[in-house]
Amino acid sequence: MAKTFNANKLQTLTKIIIPANISTFFNSLKVNIGLSFVGVITGEFLVSKAGLGHLIVYGSQVFQLDLVMTCVIILAIMAAVIYEAIVLLEKLVVKKMSKKA
Repeated sequence: MAKTFNANKLQTLTKIIIPANISTFFNSLKVNIGLSFVGVITGEFLVSKAGLGHLIVYGSQVFQLDLVMTCVIILAIMAAVIYEAIVLLEKLVVKKMSKKA
């Protein structure tokens, strides 16, 4: 339909494709927050000499469960805060897009 009204590729992208896929974009961000933390911590397990992943490995080697659990709780809090920031950003973007339409 956009081609019928002589819309160019940029107009089609900004007016049709991006607004139609904004919810998919934010849902993907929400899912990938946890996965990105898993990737970072796994990398720290293997090669790091600092960071939460290193502390988890060190705590498990010296049988300090409190250190391990503290690191896991910190990771959970960080993931929850970033998740909620994305939810807030999504609400702002959707609200702005609905006003624009």
